[in-house]
Amino acid sequence: MDALPDANALLTTANAVTALIAMNFLTFAAFGVDKWKAETGRWRTPESTLLWLAFLGGSPGAYLGRRMFRHKTRKQPFVSNLHSIAFLQLAGIGVWVGSRFGWIDLSAIL
Repeated sequence: MDALPDANALLTTANAVTALIAMNFLTFAAFGVDKWKAETGRWRTPESTLLWLAFLGGSPGAYLGRRMFRHKTRKQPFVSNLHSIAFLQLAGIGVWVGSRFGWIDLSAIL
């Protein structure tokens, strides 16, 4: 029986970038499909699903989908929730970059 691959072998930069591209494409497509469903009177994608897709890394795809499809642009609290998700992601990226360059000492925080 073959052994499972090492987790570190799966967690590569290339795999992370590929996953983020796929998540953003999926999120963008979900916004397009939901807009089409809205225009044709079909059963809609729940807002919570769209927000989860953004939370899981699809924020750029969500913003692009909102702009391209003119969908969910004024709907509150959806817009505020999406902005909060994007802000937290940017803050997380900032902390990660800061820790990589030594600007932030995470060992003091954790």
